Amino acid sequence: MPPDSPPLDNTYRVETPEGIDLVLRPAGLVPRVLAFALDLVIRLALLATLGLGLASLGQFGMGAGALLMFVVQWWYMVLFEVLSDGRTPGKHWLGLKVIHDDGTPVGWASSLTRNLLRFVDMLPFGYFLGAICCLWHPSFKRLGDLAAGTMVVYREPVGTKALLPNVDPVAPPFPLELYEQRALISFAERQASLSPARREELAGILASPLQTTPELAEAQLHGIARGLVGPA
Repeated sequence: MPPDSPPLDNTYRVETPEGIDLVLRPAGLVPRVLAFALDLVIRLALLATLGLGLASLGQFGMGAGALLMFVVQWWYMVLFEVLSDGRTPGKHWLGLKVIHDDGTPVGWASSLTRNLLRFVDMLPFGYFLGAICCLWHPSFKRLGDLAAGTMVVYREPVGTKALLPNVDPVAPPFPLELYEQRALISFAERQASLSPARREELAGILASPLQTTPELAEAQLHGIARGLVGPA
C-alpha cells in the first residue's frame, strides 16, 4: 500500500496538548440518519401534544403555537447538544455525540451554526446535499459540520479502568510536582493507545532528566508510574 494511502479503518486521531493521541470513531450516514429520525419523531410528538392544548386558546394559542414550533424546530438540537454532552435523545440511543474537531465538547456557537445550516443540507430535497457531503467526507461531515468545525462520533464506553503496565515500581530520581505525577500516570495508562514510535519519542524527552538513555526511558517512566499508583 502506498504510504500516502488513507487508513482502512474509520478513525480520526487528535493529539492533545499533553501529546496523547486521542482516537475517535466518526459516525457514518446510517446511524446519523437513524438518530435524526428518532429526534424528528420526538419533536413531532412534542408539537402535537402541546398543539392540542394550545388549540383551545384561540388566537393566543395560535401565536404561542407558532413560537413553540420555531423553538422546537431550531433550538431542540442546540439545547440538547450543548447541555447534554453533545447528545440529543436520538444520538444518545444510537451511542453518538457531537464534538469539536479537536475532541472538546461542542459549544453554543458551533452547535447553532451546524444546526442553522441544516436548511442548506436539505437542498434540493430530503437532505440530498447533506447526504452526498457526508458520504464524500472521510469523517462523514455534512456541510453544517464543515462550517462549525464539528463532527459526530461514537461515544466511547465509560467506566473502563485504564491499566498500567505490570512492572516493578521505581522511585523517581527527584521530587515530582502533582501535575508531573498525573502526567506520568496518564502516559502509563494510555501506553496501549500509542504507537511504539510515539511512546519512545515522548519518553525520550525525559531521558536526560531521568539520567537514562532514550531506549530505557519508557520502562523507567512505567516503573515510576507504578510506584506512584501502588501495587497492582
